[in-house]
Amino acid sequence: MTVVRSPWSVVSKAILCLALCAMLFALCLPAGAQQPKKVPRIGYLAGSAATESTRAEAIRVALRELGYIEGQNIAFEYRDAELKRDRASEFLAELVRLKVDIIVVPGTGPARAAKNATKTIPIVMTGLGADPVEEGLIESLARPGGNVTGVTNLGRELGGKRLELLKEAVPKVARVAVLYEPVAGSVREVKELLPVAARALGLTIQPWEVRAADDFERVFAAISKWRPDGLFVPAAGPVMTANQKRIVDFALKSRLPSMYSLRLFVDAGGLMYYGADLADSYRRVAYYVDRILKGAKPADLPVEQPTKFELVINLKTAKQIGLTIPQSVLYRADKVIK
Repeated sequence: MTVVRSPWSVVSKAILCLALCAMLFALCLPAGAQQPKKVPRIGYLAGSAATESTRAEAIRVALRELGYIEGQNIAFEYRDAELKRDRASEFLAELVRLKVDIIVVPGTGPARAAKNATKTIPIVMTGLGADPVEEGLIESLARPGGNVTGVTNLGRELGGKRLELLKEAVPKVARVAVLYEPVAGSVREVKELLPVAARALGLTIQPWEVRAADDFERVFAAISKWRPDGLFVPAAGPVMTANQKRIVDFALKSRLPSMYSLRLFVDAGGLMYYGADLADSYRRVAYYVDRILKGAKPADLPVEQPTKFELVINLKTAKQIGLTIPQSVLYRADKVIK
């Protein structure tokens, strides 16, 4: 049986097919013409492993509160400068080649390396212990100039206050060993600022320098021979931070009341910490990222100093070394570890 197709049927199908193709083409044109929205990329240079998880998480949470979701409308290029410190400059050069929108850096050394690597990509500091003006990173706190801004934590400026709190917590303390690493900011604090504060408090201080992990046992032996009744650890560099447990264990074994410039030492068993609320400072980094992505220039964004400080006392450690902290000091503590 032969089926005869109507010519009008064939024509109708052809017209319908052409119409469908035209519709699909019309729908595809706008989509094809639209450029995909650019996702800003943040070059993130990781710092000390001991503090990095707190720093990174605080920044991520604050960014989410501002509407930035990693993997959706913001992306990070992570580079670990702590494990491979000698490659920090190489990592920064790589981030510059990738043309990231912002570079986030920890510490004075990485900030200086970043500034040397680029004069155009905005650089956000996550909290320096040193004075960024004295270090040549910015022109002034109010008007940084250039491409660097962010947060500074007033690390060494608090040295006198830390000595004062140590004296209040342990009134009988008279001889304090100062264990330090010669990194940016710490040398001037130890050589110039602390002696002035110590004299005002009637304290005798003796600095002991550590440059490498192999130095600790020799320095510990020398400190023990000097017989101090307190230990003070100012702005800690990478060697000190990586060996925090050794330092804390030495203080415990020697029954030395100790004051630290980084809270992580007290969390690890040190006696006292006084300084900026670091989690709060890290959250402020998100503010700078947001402002810069919205068009602000680092040169016009004032560098912030901390507004929140915390005193943390480890009562478990006090008990271990046979020390009773005066109630007047405990009342002032923001956190007491029991």
